[in-house]
Amino acid sequence: MRARLPRLKYQCISQEKEKIPLMLDVLSAVWFAACLFAGMLFSFALGGLVRSRLNEPSDAGVGAINAAIFGLFGLLVAFTFSGAASRYDTHRQLTGEEAGHIGTAYLRLDLLAPEAQPPARELTRRYVDSRIEVYRALPDLEAARRQLASSNRLQAELWRMLVQATELPGGHRDAGKLLLPAAGAMFDIATKRTTVFLIHPPREIMYLLFGLGLLCAFLIGKELRVKGPSGLIHAFGYALITAAIVFYIVDLEYPWRGWIRADAYDRMLVDVRSSMNDGR
Repeated sequence: MRARLPRLKYQCISQEKEKIPLMLDVLSAVWFAACLFAGMLFSFALGGLVRSRLNEPSDAGVGAINAAIFGLFGLLVAFTFSGAASRYDTHRQLTGEEAGHIGTAYLRLDLLAPEAQPPARELTRRYVDSRIEVYRALPDLEAARRQLASSNRLQAELWRMLVQATELPGGHRDAGKLLLPAAGAMFDIATKRTTVFLIHPPREIMYLLFGLGLLCAFLIGKELRVKGPSGLIHAFGYALITAAIVFYIVDLEYPWRGWIRADAYDRMLVDVRSSMNDGR
C-alpha cells in the first residue's frame, strides 16, 4: 500500500507535465538590440531637431528631471541584467544537480533483486538519453517538445518499473526507502529544469526598458550642445553601449539559442551517461 501512493503521484505529475509547453515567447537579442540602437539614433536626431526649433536655454529644473529619468533607466538596466545573470547561473547549477541525482539513482539500482536490475538499468539509460536529446534539440522548440513528451513517458514507465521491482524478493530490504526517493529526486530536478526555461521577465518590462532607452536618447539629443563630428561620436557611442548591454541582457535570458550558451554544461549529463556501463 505504501508503494502505490508515490506511483499515483508520479503518474499524475507526468500527465500534467505533458501539457506544459517547453518554452514561451522568445525575444531575439539581435533584433531587440538593433531596433533599440536605431531607435536611439533617431531619438537623438529628433531631440536635436526639437532643440533647434525651441532655441531655449537650459533650465536647472529640467536638468534635475532628466537626471531622475536617467537614474531610473540605469536602475532598470541593472535589475534586468542582474536577474538574467542569476537565471543563467541557475541553469548551470540545475544541470549539475540533475547529473548528480541521475548518478545516485543509477547506483542504487544495485539494491534491487538481481533479475530486476538489467531491465531497470536499460530503461534508466533510455531515460537519460531522452533527457540529453531534449537539450540537444534546442533551439528547435518543436523538436524539444517532442523529446520532452518522450522523456515524460519514459519517466512514468521507469517509475512503475522501480515501484514493482522494489517489492520483489531477493533485493535489499531497504530498496524502496533508498531507491524510490532517489528516483523521485531525479524526476523532480528534471521538472525544475524545464520550469526554469519558462521563467523570464514580463514582456512589459523589456518594452519599458526599450521605451526608456528611447526617451533618454531624446532628452540627451535635446540638451546636447556639442555640434559636428564630436556630437555624433557621443551620440553613436552612447547608443552603441546601451544597445550592447541590452543585447547581453536578452542573450542571457535565453542561453540555449544565443551567443552566451549554457549547453556546454549539459556535458555533465553526457559524462554520467557514459559512466553507465552497458554491460551491467
